[in-house]
Formats: sequence, structure tokens, C-alpha cells
Amino acid sequence: MKTVIKRDNTKKDFSKQKIANAILKAAEEHRYDILKEDVRSIADDIEKALDELGKSAATVEEIQDLVIKFLKVKGHQVLAKKYHEYREERTKAREMKTSLMNSIEKIGVETDRDNANVGNNFSAKLLRIASEANKWHILSKLPKEMSKAHETGDYYIHDLDSYNLTINCLHLPTRKLLSEGFNTGYGMTNPAKRIETAAALCCIMMQSSQNDMFGGQSHPNFDNDLAPFVKMTRDEIKAEFASIGVTDADKIEKEVIKKVKQAMQSVIYNLNTMHSRAGAQVPFSSINVGIPDSKEAAMLCQAILEEYYNGMGNGEVPIFPNIIFRVKAGVNRNPEDPYYYLFKLATAVASERMNPTFMNMDADFNKVYFDTGLYPSTMGCRTYVIANINGPAGGEGRGNIAPVTINLVRLGILANKNIDTFFKLFEEMIENCRLQLMHRYSVVKKLRVQDLPFVAGQKIMKGSENLEPGDSIEPILKQGTWGIGFIGLAETLKALTGKHHGESEESQALGIRIVSFLRNKLDEYKEKYKLNFSCYATPAEGLSGKFNVLDEKVLGKYDWITTKGFYTNSFHVPVDYPISISKKIEIEAPYHKLCNAGHISYIEFDDNPSQEVVERVVRTAYEKTNISYIGINFHIRYCLECADRLTKQKAEKGKESVN
Repeated sequence: MKTVIKRDNTKKDFSKQKIANAILKAAEEHRYDILKEDVRSIADDIEKALDELGKSAATVEEIQDLVIKFLKVKGHQVLAKKYHEYREERTKAREMKTSLMNSIEKIGVETDRDNANVGNNFSAKLLRIASEANKWHILSKLPKEMSKAHETGDYYIHDLDSYNLTINCLHLPTRKLLSEGFNTGYGMTNPAKRIETAAALCCIMMQSSQNDMFGGQSHPNFDNDLAPFVKMTRDEIKAEFASIGVTDADKIEKEVIKKVKQAMQSVIYNLNTMHSRAGAQVPFSSINVGIPDSKEAAMLCQAILEEYYNGMGNGEVPIFPNIIFRVKAGVNRNPEDPYYYLFKLATAVASERMNPTFMNMDADFNKVYFDTGLYPSTMGCRTYVIANINGPAGGEGRGNIAPVTINLVRLGILANKNIDTFFKLFEEMIENCRLQLMHRYSVVKKLRVQDLPFVAGQKIMKGSENLEPGDSIEPILKQGTWGIGFIGLAETLKALTGKHHGESEESQALGIRIVSFLRNKLDEYKEKYKLNFSCYATPAEGLSGKFNVLDEKVLGKYDWITTKGFYTNSFHVPVDYPISISKKIEIEAPYHKLCNAGHISYIEFDDNPSQEVVERVVRTAYEKTNISYIGINFHIRYCLECADRLTKQKAEKGKESVN
């Protein structure tokens, strides 16, 4: 026996010492005592066995099979099993390395553009390569049961590449930062004195926050927080005009409106062109508007909506910011309300641009806070943060720390139509997800304030107020939410009952029972562990496909469930199911209250709906159900040859109709 054929088909000289070393390494890793004499004897036996086969060469796998065989012969059954596990781990490590190299090669050609704010330039590719490398590093360091659960699709650990580096998202305390100034790490900004400066600083703080975190950034009360700087601008214009003898109030106000419009245009332009993370992406930004406390706030709300409608330079639809328009009876929802014209404008813009989305302040779980003076807010990614087990309620300075998502469909299939079995499996998986989040907590709490120099170093996040640069960020972790989400309620119900919740009232009742079960368990965890565990309607379109592919491979083909290539997003009624808008809203509405870490329902149209249709849908939904967050979806089409001309014409036409 002279030669060993390795996995890459290269050949090496046979060595009994290498066999002995591999056995000793497996024994050491698994804390198994074995005499070196036994190891040498096993290596000798393997050499003899190979000689008896009369082969001049053997593969690595053949030799490893013999190692396991002779370990058992010598009475080391436990070590034989451990060696087998060690062998599998080494195989897994090699596969991970190969997968990483393949991923890097693909990224070198083009990034996959998972998110709309990720580019395809050098910086983006370099960031994605680093992302893939750290992802595999984390998988290799996680407890084996957690790595396996993620890789095989029992659950999904979101933003694995950031697991040991940072946290998720944040509602910025916008007015405080604008009024006091802030340091991005390269110098202190002065407090804003006019609306143009305030608008620019709003974008800079989003960019700086994005560089510290992996998720979205939000201005939770954008129009009201910027309103004081409109007043300052008006005072400045008055003084300038007075110096040249102009006191006409209308002329002054026109100049104020002009400045506000220019400032809001700069917000849209900056948030679609201002790159963060070494030029790799723009901030994933959201702004909440619609409940103005002053005429200046109303002016800002109107201006940002109009400028969003006008779009980018050629009239293109802006990707950012996500605009959330908050709707409230008595404020803006009905024709007799003082700010109804803003609601009408918002629905007109949504009918052409799909933005803004709409949030219902009259949903009972929002109203309970609104009535105390808190304005609930959300993000375009649907993150919702307000309740707090460790301090005052509210969104400012808080966000979702980290989410994990359950593959609900797999549990439905494995239950084999037995509801009791399903809930037993579900409870076990929820507990596994809690353990996963607690492991992440144990890793992230090792970060120090100086690792998040803007959001923690500038005392922006709740919990950071009394921390020094070298302190752990653990107090911050207790203020944010920890989300456990789910994918594919519709397919789960189909597996359990044969019908999804759009087809059957019984299935709808079971669907509410399933999500209520998750919410109740998380409420129990919140009280027991004093962390803000919350129920998340996961917004992962890519994950919907990933889970589906894994389940078809592992569990087989199940008609409509695993065969269509994707699972339905969170609790949504399947997008291809024929159903009226009002019925879809009625079915999905109860889940919004249950999913207190974030939720949304999309209303799908084949083409642009009219302003009147959007207004009627939103108002009717908010009058008749407890639904909270709604988005309008339809195809936006461009002619690639004449896009500039058509989009400019559309923008000009839109200005007339909006005005």
C-alpha cells in the first residue's frame, strides 16, 4: 500500500502516522481516553487490511471506513461514533469552504441585489465577499444544533453576517439630534438653524446610523420634528426681506414654501444617492408623517409627498425613503377633518408611486398609545416598536435588536394533519428560537459602546445614556425588541386542513390560533426573561423561496405547498388566490394586532389604481376593521428606449393633478 487518493484526486504517500493523528484528534476533541498503543495497533491493522486487498492506492473515504471498523473491533464503539461525527464535521467544513469560494466567485461577477439599496460596484462586491466570509465563520462557531437548524431550514437566523458585529435597526430621536447637534466621528455638527440644514442633517444621521447597524433607519415623527426649523427659516426670511423694505406676508410665505420644497427634494435625492458602508449601499430609510401638530409640520408633510411624486431627475420612482402616512379620524381621514387634504394627497401619490404606505392610528393597539400623546410609528420593512418591559413605551431610540424566523410550513407537513402534534412541534421550535436569540444576546453583549460609535457613542439609543466608550452595550439590548417570526401560514394551514385561511373559516380560526399561540409564548418569555420578545410577521420574500426549496428537497413534493417555488409571506392570503379586497383585509386584519414586532398587508392591483380607489380602500379598511399597516402594490413599467421622455411627461402631468 503506497498511495492515498485525496478528495481533489491528488495523490499522497500512505502514512500510518496520519491515521493515528486523526484518531487522536477525534479523541481529544470529544474528550475520549484511548491508549496510544491502541491507536498504533489500529493503524497497523488498517495497513494490513489494505495490503490484503491487493490495492496499490486507496481513497480517503475507504481508509476512514476502516478506521471506524477497527475502532469498533478494538472495543471503542463510542469513539467510533465520535470519529464518524468528526468525519462529518470535517466534510461539512470542506463543503462550507467550497460554498464560500463559489459565492465569492459569483459576487465577483455581480452582486445578487437581495435588497434594493445594495449596489454592484467595487465596494458593494467587497462588502458582500466579507459578508459571506463572516457568515460561514459564524456558522462554524455556533452550537451545532443552531447551525444545523439554520442550514437545513428549521428556522432562519437573519443577517447572520452581522451576528457578532452589530444590531438591527433604529427609530432616531430626530428633533433632539437636530436641536443639539451630533458627532459622526469626524467632527461635531452645530444645531440646525434653518430647514435646509435640518433636511441635510436628517440624511447624514441616517447614513451614520446605517454604518453602525445592519437594518433600517427611521425618522418616527419626521414632519413634526422638522417643523421648528421651518419657523426659524421663516424668521430668517422675514429679517432678510425687512432689510430691503419688503413686509408682504404672502411673498414671505411663498419664499418659505420654496425653501421647504427644496429641502424635501434634497432629502429624496440624498437618500437615493448618499452611499453608506464604504459606498456599497444607500441607507434603508423610512419616515413617518401625516399627524401634523402645526401648520409648519403640515407644510413639510405636503412638500415631501409632492417631491416624492415628482421623483428623481428623470421622474424615476424613488426607492427611498419609505414614507409611512399615519391616518387618524378627526385629523385627516375624513373630508371634514382639518388635514384631509394631506390624506387625499397621500393616496394620490400612492396611486402612482406605491408610496406612501398607510398606518391606522385608530387600530386599538395604536390608539391606546396615541391617546397618551405617543405617536406609534413603523418602518418600511414593517418593524414596529413601542411596548417596553424595561422602561417607558415609545419608538424613539429603540429598534428591533435581532430576529429569527420559523419555517412554519415544515411543522405543518411533519404534523401529518394532526393539530395536536403540530402545536407540540411548534412549541419546541419556539423554544429553540428563544435559545437562539439568547445565544445571540450572549454574543452581542460583548460589543462595547465604541463598536457602535454613532448610535451608542452619541447616546442615541435608549440604554446608552450612562455608558462609557469601553462599556458593554447590554443595557441597549434590554430596550430593543427580539423578534421571532414566521413564514407560510397559508401553506401550513393547507398542510393541516387541506385549505388555507382564504378558503375556509375553520382554517382562518386555526390560523389565528397558531399566531396567537406564538404571541402568547413570547409574552410569557418577555415577563420571565425581562426582554422585549415580540411576534414578527417576517417580511422575507427571498426566505419564502429558500424555505420552499429546502422543504421540497428534504420532505418531498406536496401539491401546491412545496411545488410552487415559494411560501406565502407571513400571514398573507396567497397572492394568486382570487379574493375581493375587502375580504382579504377582513381576513388579515386580526393578525396585525398579534404581530407586535411588525406587520403589513398588501393590496395588489394589476395596474395603477386611481386616487379615489386608493382612498376608498384605505378609509374603508380603517373604518371597518382593526387593520393597521397597508401598502398598495402594482406593476410600475418603463419603456427602456423612451423612459426619459415618458417619465418627464408623467411627472409634469402629476404635478398638475397633485397640485
